[in-house]
Amino acid sequence: MSEIVLGCDYNPEQWTPDVWREDVALMREAGVGLVAVNIFGWSSLEPSPGRYEFDDLDEVVGLLHAGGIRLNLGTGTSSPPPWLTTLHPEVLPVAADGTTRFPGGRQAWCPSSPVFRDRAYALVRQVARRYGDHPALALWHVSNELGCHNALCYCETSAEAFRSWLRRRYGKIETLNEAWGTAFWSQRYGDWAEIQPPRAALSIRNPAQIVDFHRFSSDELLDYYRGETEILRAHSAAPVTTNFMVTAHIRNLDYWSWAPEMDVIANDHYLDHRLGDPAAELSFAADLTRGLAGGRPWMLMEQSAGAVNWQPHNLTKGPGEMLRNTLTHVARGADAVCFFQWRASAQGAEKFHSALLPHAGTDTVAWREVLRLSATLDAIGEVAGTTVQADVALVFSWESWWAAEGEARPSQAVRYLDQVHAAHRALRALGVTCDVVSPDADLTGYRLVVVPCLYMVGDLAAVRIADYVAGGGHLLVTFFSGIVDERDRIRLGGYPGAFRDVLGVRAEEFAPLKPGHEVRLSNGATGSLWTERLRTTTAETVATYADGPLPGTPAITRNDFGDGVAWYAATALDDDAMRELTRHVVRKAEVDLDERLGDGLEVVRRTGGGNSYLFVVNHGANAVEQPATGHDLISGARVDGVLRVEGGGVAVVREEEPA
Repeated sequence: MSEIVLGCDYNPEQWTPDVWREDVALMREAGVGLVAVNIFGWSSLEPSPGRYEFDDLDEVVGLLHAGGIRLNLGTGTSSPPPWLTTLHPEVLPVAADGTTRFPGGRQAWCPSSPVFRDRAYALVRQVARRYGDHPALALWHVSNELGCHNALCYCETSAEAFRSWLRRRYGKIETLNEAWGTAFWSQRYGDWAEIQPPRAALSIRNPAQIVDFHRFSSDELLDYYRGETEILRAHSAAPVTTNFMVTAHIRNLDYWSWAPEMDVIANDHYLDHRLGDPAAELSFAADLTRGLAGGRPWMLMEQSAGAVNWQPHNLTKGPGEMLRNTLTHVARGADAVCFFQWRASAQGAEKFHSALLPHAGTDTVAWREVLRLSATLDAIGEVAGTTVQADVALVFSWESWWAAEGEARPSQAVRYLDQVHAAHRALRALGVTCDVVSPDADLTGYRLVVVPCLYMVGDLAAVRIADYVAGGGHLLVTFFSGIVDERDRIRLGGYPGAFRDVLGVRAEEFAPLKPGHEVRLSNGATGSLWTERLRTTTAETVATYADGPLPGTPAITRNDFGDGVAWYAATALDDDAMRELTRHVVRKAEVDLDERLGDGLEVVRRTGGGNSYLFVVNHGANAVEQPATGHDLISGARVDGVLRVEGGGVAVVREEEPA
């Protein structure tokens, strides 16, 4: 792309043709260059089985094209029309308790259903044939937020698909029995037909079976995506993608396995005010999305202009907050930023969800914020195509997320994503940009690798991380890491299992803390949630517990391993303590950091084409000063040594070497 693209979702089927024409004119005024249409268009395009009506969509496509607006064209398959579930109720998904989930919302379909696939693929063929060569077509948008509601289906069709998946994975029933540990509780299987999905049971279910069902479910939806993509590519040369949901409350798809199938990595992200620091989570999600893109530019397919409608308390955005959120995504690699949606709905489940064009129209603060955003994106357009450089990698795993939060574990209070966020938050507060990578990633070139709470880790990944340290790398691992292999089998011999040798420690017992309880450390830090009966083997003790269940026991350790160094935090350090430990480790790894940042300030660089662009996003109320020399693309001002950014302000500086 030669510019940072502003885009949106548009649902013209909710409006009359006179509104369509008004909308296109206003989109042009707002600088919208990319519009997603036909996301939920199935019942409009195919009002009855096999009868297709394209006149309305043809007109909308023509209006957008005439207005110079490109299409992010949906296949329309995200939710089936009522006639399909009426004729074929067997396509409806079934929950873990065996009850059917009925129409009335969205995604009321089983990912394994051959009937649903046949009907959906038939619609995709019609759409692809009609618009595959359209000059306005920029991108194909498969379905919508796949797996948001229906990722895990427990019906009989899914059960048979699960058995087929298991046959391919394990080959022999004896191999599956070993992998699942079915000797426990008399669960040994003698035939594939005996295996069921992990439906609701009277007691704790088999954890290895549950993890495999997650893997199967992610693969099943990916297989469905491939089916739509194959049809689209047979009729069109336009790139194909779907919108991921890299966010704090969606965890059912392993996007590391999905990413190679995408022509463009796209993500939906909404501020989650149920979290303590929504802006910090936004930064993590953007870094993870860039990791899925392999460091290349990506697109933000959806965000909100103001409040959403699905949280317990739907807070609107304050002055400049939409701009700050957007520039955080751009700073961390997004070359297109799109919104759900263009015009706020007057009816339906999302009528209270914000939009670029609010219910009150254009004489509003919200509309003026949109125009300000558009002008800002125009001003920084030259940033497009540049990339983010990072010396630090943070390891993240969906499989570990699934496994670490199983039904029977040492502490229900330990949440995987909380610990990942804590590690990322410490780096962000120090001005350290990190790549978020999979456990199987190549770690070559990183000065520091951070591994938070990686409960499940395979043998090859464990060896790769150890080899990285032995070769001179620096490693920071936090508690409840390396405990099980990919079968969810305990790595015997003492915790932290896979990382015992590289960390130079051995724990014989976990000693979790009750929620609300804390322990003091000998260095003045505070920990919570977790302690463990730890002893050093080759490591040195940096801090011990001063109180709690294990006073005098090592809590933070450091170990020389080969030519590198590995650190271990055996408790959930408070934010200040985690930041202090991270600061020390970052310094030792010779990674650049900014001591003065703290919370509320983002400082990120994108580079390319011989230029370096410094993004400064000030989420705080007070003005900040940042060393910089160059030209501020947003204000147009020259910057000579010191950049001042007011509270709530933003700046993007094309940097120059100081004179």
